[in-house]
Amino acid sequence: MKCQQGAFCVPYWLLLTKAVYLLAQVILYSFSSAGRRFQLLKGLPATSTVEENSAAGVGVYNFNVTLSPLASEGVAILPIIVNSNPLTEAFDIESKGGLEFRVITTGNPVLDYETMPKSFDLQIFVEDSAGRTDLNILTIHVTDKNEHPVFRGNMAIQSKMMLIVFREMSSDIHRMILVLFFLFNSYFLNITVTDPDGLNSTRTVNINIININDERPYFTTKQRIYRIPEEQSPGTSVANITAKDPDDGDSPSRLFYSIRSSGRYFSINPATGELQVTGRIDRDALPLRLHPNISLMVRVEDSPSSGHAREMEITIVIEDVNDNPPECNPSAFRYAESLPQNENTAPETFLVDLRNYCKDIDADPSNNQFIFTGLSGFGSNNFALESTVSGRLVVSHLCSVSSVPSITLNSNEIWIFCLSVGSSIGRVHAIDKDWPPNIITYSIVAGAGTRDYTNIFWISPTKGDVKILARLDYETSQKHIFTVQASDQEKSTTVTVNVLEVNDEEPVCSPNFLSLQIPVNLAVGTNINGFRIECQDRDSDPRSFRYFINEGNENNHFTFSPSAGSNTSRLILASRFDYESGLDTNWVYSLRVHITDDNLVSARDKTTHLTKTGTVTLRIRVIPNPTTATTTTVRTLPVLRENLYSPSAWYVPFAVTLGALLLLALLGLLGLPLLTRLRFPTCTLGKPQHRLAGTQLAQA
Repeated sequence: MKCQQGAFCVPYWLLLTKAVYLLAQVILYSFSSAGRRFQLLKGLPATSTVEENSAAGVGVYNFNVTLSPLASEGVAILPIIVNSNPLTEAFDIESKGGLEFRVITTGNPVLDYETMPKSFDLQIFVEDSAGRTDLNILTIHVTDKNEHPVFRGNMAIQSKMMLIVFREMSSDIHRMILVLFFLFNSYFLNITVTDPDGLNSTRTVNINIININDERPYFTTKQRIYRIPEEQSPGTSVANITAKDPDDGDSPSRLFYSIRSSGRYFSINPATGELQVTGRIDRDALPLRLHPNISLMVRVEDSPSSGHAREMEITIVIEDVNDNPPECNPSAFRYAESLPQNENTAPETFLVDLRNYCKDIDADPSNNQFIFTGLSGFGSNNFALESTVSGRLVVSHLCSVSSVPSITLNSNEIWIFCLSVGSSIGRVHAIDKDWPPNIITYSIVAGAGTRDYTNIFWISPTKGDVKILARLDYETSQKHIFTVQASDQEKSTTVTVNVLEVNDEEPVCSPNFLSLQIPVNLAVGTNINGFRIECQDRDSDPRSFRYFINEGNENNHFTFSPSAGSNTSRLILASRFDYESGLDTNWVYSLRVHITDDNLVSARDKTTHLTKTGTVTLRIRVIPNPTTATTTTVRTLPVLRENLYSPSAWYVPFAVTLGALLLLALLGLLGLPLLTRLRFPTCTLGKPQHRLAGTQLAQA
């Protein structure tokens, strides 16, 4: 094909070659950018040094950032330190202008060659606007610098007090020297230390002269004998024992009190020396009935362990209280005499001396004297007491037995007090006035049973003795009435059995077991967790209860209020806890509480064998003060992502190649119609302008 005259002619194969070349460049660039990471950080990795104690802002290392060919907008993420090994915030990166940067010190913390790591590896990250990233390491070594000498141990404190101990001397001359010396008992010394290079440090030492603990404490309480009434409530104060430590001079002494002898009835506050009642004191029971004096050996120490101590014996005299009523046993008497018909019993006839059958267990004679008064009951007008003191019972009126023409049964009223099954409670006696007398037999015809038992009572057919066949319960039925009949079935009598109440029921308290938790700094006098105990007793007055902590009350921290006189009581903190000095070591207390029904308010049945006791168990856990939780700072590091070629991503180059081939085919389809219309004129060598144009086209 030849070009026309004056036309610009380009061979079509040259254009096609140029297009293929450009497409190949695009494909190669795509493969290269997907398969490798560009090095944007120039001058890294590298190693540098910095002197210890460098201030903030000191330059450590300079480096540049080179952008990738497609990063037209510069740096997307400026160089940052994403991690360090070991972890530190002592370094940072600042810009010097353009794409120049440098690593500097922050002063937080200040680098110390002696106490900190000697080397740090900093990971520096950068990303340009085309998404290309780079990550490299800068290693920094900390160099040593000569510093001022440093005091160690106690001398590290700017002002240190030293104590020089002097033991007291016996001679007057030595004492005078000691007094003069103590007039000037405070000294200040300046100590300076210098290293070979001339650097130095100075510290001040304050020296005080003190005395050592070489004296035993002594008791300042002079009283040795104390008197208290019996039956005092737990927690009642008996005495305040005080002491002094000569080593403390005019300062208050911190002393520790204890009781060496038996602590059954008393305890002492270890910190204050207050002596208190801890258990029931019954003057009328053994051994106090014979020996009412209690001896205690009180000990005082100036240290909880291995200190100086002194002991003192005190005596507590327990005085008797009139808290027990008199009792008479038996409570029923039978006066029997065979009397002929129409024989009279004269007035003033002596029947019984009550003083022989009554007693009072109060120990003091002034509290167990009897006064007999007030005869009452059916037929009491026929009897009298000679005097209120003697207790002699006599007949007051003329009594006679009249003749009855038939069988006669005496009406009986029997009082039952704490009898067991099978016990005899009395006798029914019938008299037959007929002559000759008939043999009399007895039987119970009505009223001898209850809902639970068919027969409660039994009568001897021949003798008329009445016995118990079942246990009598005052709380269920206080009186039983049954009918006894004689053998001729014509005469009968009614027998009334009155059941007297005895203390045979134990107190029942609610709750009988409970677990409590209290803080260690709970104020004294506080009702613990609002706990309240409630007690019931079927045969006792609500005012008859006493409360004792029988076991587990170490150092007497707990008490009940009120301790007696109510069927409800609250648990109170009686004294504070002291774990710091070692006085208290137990954090869990298991209290065994006894509740008795023998309070002084009640006026009956005060003997020990009639006392009933209920039990309640309390578990108390002391919670210490919470400690401050340690705050941990978590540092979050940025996550780095790199666009690197992976063999598993085979579809990326495949898609790029397929797209390039499709683009080449499209260009070919568009270029064929154009090529068919082009004409290329024959180039003449004699025309310089045509050669020049051809040369430029070939170069293009």
